[in-house]
Amino acid sequence: MNVISAVAIVIHVLLSIAVTALVLLHSGKGGGLSDVFGGGMSTSNLTGSTVVERNLDRLTVVIGVLFGISTFVLTFVLS
Repeated sequence: MNVISAVAIVIHVLLSIAVTALVLLHSGKGGGLSDVFGGGMSTSNLTGSTVVERNLDRLTVVIGVLFGISTFVLTFVLS
């Protein structure tokens, strides 16, 4: 195993953990794991997204795209 494949595997594992954690932090329609961290404590009836929710959405999309790219990189490096 060369250095490039080892680095690609480490990056892929870190991205997979990050995307899993970010998806679990999102608040669903019926609550979810984000309620554990205080996401369900809000009693406001505002229908708009907060800045934190929009930033969480953006970060999740970016990490998801990077995860997809790392999957393709691993496919070519390990083949």
